[in-house]
Amino acid sequence: MAKDIDVQKFTSDELSEGKLSELISARKSFKVVAVKDVSFTVNKIEGAIEKKDLRCRVYTEYRSAALAGAVIPTGVTQVAGLFSAVGIAAHNLATFNPDYEIAKNKVNGTVTVIYKKE
Repeated sequence: MAKDIDVQKFTSDELSEGKLSELISARKSFKVVAVKDVSFTVNKIEGAIEKKDLRCRVYTEYRSAALAGAVIPTGVTQVAGLFSAVGIAAHNLATFNPDYEIAKNKVNGTVTVIYKKE
């Protein structure tokens, strides 16, 4: 994420329906920090984006780390890496050319929302 400096940060409590609608209407990128329920927050953001007739792709940050298993020379890790690659490719095709990407990070409790059509 090269534009990290331009990205506003909000806590999930600060991100009201009105503020969320305002950010999406202005095509802004933003980050939600200190998230207690990542799934709830992602669903809220995804719903707000789709209400504006925009498309989004939701993914787990650092998902490519699962692909690293493909280079470890054990049968299980190579198979897991292969299935991860196939799953990621299928997901990217199903959500081709999104207006927004929503990256969830349950470990850090963050949700990063990036507008992609600039």
